[in-house]
Amino acid sequence: MIKHSKKLLVLCALALSFYNCSSDDDEDRGNWKVRSVFDGVPRSNIAGFVIGDKGYMGTGYDGDDYLNDFWEYNIEGDYWVQKADFPGTPRSAASGFAINNFGYIGVGYDGEEELKDFWQYNASANTWTQKADLSGDARRSAVGFAANNMGYIGTGYDGDNDRKDFYKYNPTTNEWSELVGFGGDKRRFATSFTINDRVYLGTGVSNGLYKTDFWEFNPATEVFTKLNDLDEDDDYTIARSNAVGFSLNGLGYIVSGYNGGVTSSTWEYNPGTDSWENITSLEATSRQDAIAFSNGSRAFVLLGRSGSLYLDDNYELFPQEAYDDED
Repeated sequence: MIKHSKKLLVLCALALSFYNCSSDDDEDRGNWKVRSVFDGVPRSNIAGFVIGDKGYMGTGYDGDDYLNDFWEYNIEGDYWVQKADFPGTPRSAASGFAINNFGYIGVGYDGEEELKDFWQYNASANTWTQKADLSGDARRSAVGFAANNMGYIGTGYDGDNDRKDFYKYNPTTNEWSELVGFGGDKRRFATSFTINDRVYLGTGVSNGLYKTDFWEFNPATEVFTKLNDLDEDDDYTIARSNAVGFSLNGLGYIVSGYNGGVTSSTWEYNPGTDSWENITSLEATSRQDAIAFSNGSRAFVLLGRSGSLYLDDNYELFPQEAYDDED
């Protein structure tokens, strides 16, 4: 359970006109550093994945057009390379994940309808291959993740209804099967991250309500287990939609998003104690619909939008460093 101090909350309220204050006890930990600006068009609602020390991303929406260009970010070298265009319909709010040395992107929204097509990217050959369509309903703003050499897509919005169903993709057989047992609510714009062999899923919105339930998925047993709610106290706003999630050195993170307005807050999750800490917010424009890259030891949050402002910046998180406003 997240602990808080009533005394500190009072001090925060008194000091509100002078500076932002958090009721958590570790807000001065965490440092963000500027990295190479994205070479392409600023955009939001991007899909992507990480293979080794390369982040891959594409599609999205720039405020005027739905996009299908595709890019590689070299994590070690801090530079961008344009790759073969995504061959499907230009779209936003697609889902992506990587299995072994292949990336996958599918579903989404093309400005007129929700989609269910699904594509594999071969990073070595820089080529795309169309795979079996999602066997469930077409959707956008769904969660996508890989675990135990399988891919998963679930939740999202089908054009009429928010969803809570999940589907498993087997890359060996190129087949989808429905995965039953998720006990959470319907939602769109949720996020997830993976720590060791477990996937953690939460946030999102449905019927105007931001979802506070938080879940652990064990891919070996295909069982979802409910954990402590995100917002056990009204003084905390971990719950949100349109955020990014990632893991770094055995801890999970939820950054940015939307809850009554765009936010830059950063929350760190410890799976050993099922608890959260509020660390230094993203030291950049508050945003939603960003994308995150993590190779497990380095992590980046980039792009997205703040209202009608579409972004192309890129920031790396150093969660154990002391806050430094000069970076």
